[in-house]
Amino acid sequence: MFRYVAARIVSLAGSAVTFIAMPVLIYGITGSATWTSMVFVVEAVPYLVLGLWAGALADRFDRRRMMVISDLLAALTLATVPIASWLGVLSAVHVLLAALIARTVFVFFDAANQGALPSLVPRDRLPSANAMVFGGSTVAETVVPMAAGALIVVVSPASVIAIDVVTLVASALLVRSITRPLSAPRPAGQATGWSAVADGTRFIVRHEVVRIMIVIGALVAFSAGSLMAVLVVWADRTLDVREGDWRLGVLFGSWGIGAVIGSLFVPRLVRRFGGVRAALLVLPAAAACGLALSLPTSWLHGVIAVATWSVTYIMIATISLTLRQQVTPEPMMSRVMTAGRMATFGVGYPIGALLGGVLAARVSAEHTIFVCQLSLLVAAVIAWLSPLRSAPRTLAVAALDDAA
Repeated sequence: MFRYVAARIVSLAGSAVTFIAMPVLIYGITGSATWTSMVFVVEAVPYLVLGLWAGALADRFDRRRMMVISDLLAALTLATVPIASWLGVLSAVHVLLAALIARTVFVFFDAANQGALPSLVPRDRLPSANAMVFGGSTVAETVVPMAAGALIVVVSPASVIAIDVVTLVASALLVRSITRPLSAPRPAGQATGWSAVADGTRFIVRHEVVRIMIVIGALVAFSAGSLMAVLVVWADRTLDVREGDWRLGVLFGSWGIGAVIGSLFVPRLVRRFGGVRAALLVLPAAAACGLALSLPTSWLHGVIAVATWSVTYIMIATISLTLRQQVTPEPMMSRVMTAGRMATFGVGYPIGALLGGVLAARVSAEHTIFVCQLSLLVAAVIAWLSPLRSAPRTLAVAALDDAA
């Protein structure tokens, strides 16, 4: 378990470096906002196009091997960027192609990774395991971008990407060193290709808890995407915190602080109330915290509001992920988990970011936040009007026949 968590944190730390360095690099080459925005476009497309296929492959083949190969392929791809820069032949097209290929490879890594954790720990320990992964990952994704931003001041963005290359190799070695299997033996006659994708889709549609939690996850991700899209604008227009002000870094950092605190609460909450009841309790609190984000007019109150919102956000995100893992049969774990990722970070998050940006250009930042955070209220209403209210405290693993 330790090596798995270490591999995830190391890999995410490197990815956070590239997330900052790529747009800075391409803007430095082209001076074009359009070219720069294309980095985010090419990184979003692979998950939407290949997510279900990647999940089907991860359910068919050995997940450890799939993760190791994906890490190494991504490392080789990204290594071409600093090498080309050092040779003086780096172009914007090269950067975009590297971003596209690396992100495509990551989809397959993530599909295997999403199904691996339930193979390492018993299902009743998944809340604690997911909380550990979420907490550590959030710290990396909060601290590393700030460090990367400072490093880019003294080192070229292309050279900074070399850090991600090293972390990807380290992740591959850590995953390879995990002694326990990351996949169960595959049953004879297991579906492949379109049949495997169709089986996974039928399971999601038919299983009430999985179906509802994926919808809720998309709405929660929408709220996060919209907040990230307007956070700098809100800080500037409402909280009087400008670019270059140290308080802006603290405002971003409060997201990570809240996430770590929330991850500590999840195991206790699930042990006391069960996963479904915990989700029903947290969602109204998340909605209240989301809507309260529109109220602060000072920097300190804004920091407290973001941290408080982040506590409930990470709690519902972790609980939602855990519930899907607990009820999904192992042979289709990657397909179901990847579908959830597609709904959240492939659909909910980018749509929230897009709508938040569009609204913020027309109305005040606080009104934009209020409108977009209504998605959490919608999620709470859906949960309380759904069959989740009568779900048992402990959910059983669904039979494979449920996908037939």
